[in-house]
Amino acid sequence: MTTSQVCILGATGSIGVSTLDVIARHPDRYGVFALTGHSRMDVLQAQCMEHDPVYAVVADGKQAAVLQSTLQSAGKQTRVLHGAEALSSVAADERVDAVMAAIVGAAGLAPTLAAVQAGKRVLLANKEALVMSGSLFMDAVKVSGARLLPIDSEHNAIFQCMPPGYADGLASVGVRKILLTASGGPFRQYPLDQLAGVSPEQACAHPNWSMGQKISVDSASMMNKGLELIEACWLFDASPQQVEIVVHPQSVIHSMVEYVDGSVLAQLGNPDMRTPIAHALAWPERIDSGVAALDLLQVACLDFESPDVERFPCLRLARAAAEAGGTASAVLNAANEVAVEAFLSRRIGFTDIPVIIDDALSSLPAETVRDLDHILQADRLAREHAATWLANKV
Repeated sequence: MTTSQVCILGATGSIGVSTLDVIARHPDRYGVFALTGHSRMDVLQAQCMEHDPVYAVVADGKQAAVLQSTLQSAGKQTRVLHGAEALSSVAADERVDAVMAAIVGAAGLAPTLAAVQAGKRVLLANKEALVMSGSLFMDAVKVSGARLLPIDSEHNAIFQCMPPGYADGLASVGVRKILLTASGGPFRQYPLDQLAGVSPEQACAHPNWSMGQKISVDSASMMNKGLELIEACWLFDASPQQVEIVVHPQSVIHSMVEYVDGSVLAQLGNPDMRTPIAHALAWPERIDSGVAALDLLQVACLDFESPDVERFPCLRLARAAAEAGGTASAVLNAANEVAVEAFLSRRIGFTDIPVIIDDALSSLPAETVRDLDHILQADRLAREHAATWLANKV
C-alpha cells in the first residue's frame, strides 16, 4: 500500500499534535510530508526528529537557520523553509495527498485556500478560514474538486449524520435543521456580575477539552460557537435560521441533525479530537484513533439547555454577522482576534471582548465580497478599528 502523504499546517498546536498521534498509529497508511510551526520551535524540532518530514516551515529566516542547523547535525534530511509563501507552497505541493489545516486564526486562510485550489483532501480545523472567505472558499472547493472534511468535533459530527446529497440543499434530503452542541465553557454558571473580573487562566480552564489559549477564550465567550454557526452554514449550505445552538455540558453528543420525519441523528463519543481527525484522514473508511470507547453507563446523564445570550453576547454578534453576510464575518473574526489577544495580555477585561466586536461590526458595514484582497482588506480595517478602540480605552 502506498502511504498517503500529509501536510500539517500548525503542527505544534493541539490539533497538530493529535494528528501526529493518529498518523503514528498507522505508519503503513500515512507519511508526514511537511510540518509547520510559528513559535514553539522546541516542539517542532522534536516532531521533525521523530517524523522526518520532507519540509518544515517556520515564521522567519532566523528560526529556519537554527532549526536547519540542528536537524542537519542530527543527520536529518528535512529542508527548512520560512514565510507565508512557503506555507502555501507545501500545502499545494503535488506530492501531498491530504492537508490538515490547523493554523489558528486568519493566518491560516492563504495556505488553506492554496490547498483547496490544488484539489487536495483538506481536513479543515481552521474555522476562521471559512468564516472569513465564505463563498469564495466554497466556490474554490467546487472548481478544484478538493475534498473538504471538517475537523471541528461539531461539524465532523454533523457530516457523519448527514445523508448523501446534502450539498443539493437540506430540504431536498429531508433535513429540517442542524443542532450544534456547545459545552457552555467554564463560565456557563459563573455569576454574571463577576464575569468582568475573570482572568485569562480562568477562561482557558475548559471543563472538557484541552485546547490552545485562543480557542479556549473563544469557548469561554462562546464566540467559538458563533464562528462554528457561520462555518456550518457554509459547509452544509444552511441558513442561519436552520442552525440551532444547544448547550450540552457533558460534550458527549458532538452535534445532531433533525429530519422532517421527526428523527434526530446524533454522533457521540468521548471529547477527544483524535476521533474526528481519524475519521477525516481515513474517510470513507474507519481506523483506530487511540480514543477510549465511550461508556454510556458511566456517563449516565445527558443534559441540554438553551444558551444564555445575555451571558454570551458573542453568540448574538456572530448570528448577526451570518445574517448580514459579505464581509461581516471577516470583520467579526478580525475584531475578535484582536480582542482575545488583548484579553490574554491583560489589557482588557473579559466582558470588553464583545464590546470591541460590536463596535467594529457597527462601524464597518457588510459589503459584498469581490475577491480575496477584499476579504483581507476587511480583515485589516477591522483590526485597525479594534486597535484604535484599545488605544482609546487603555
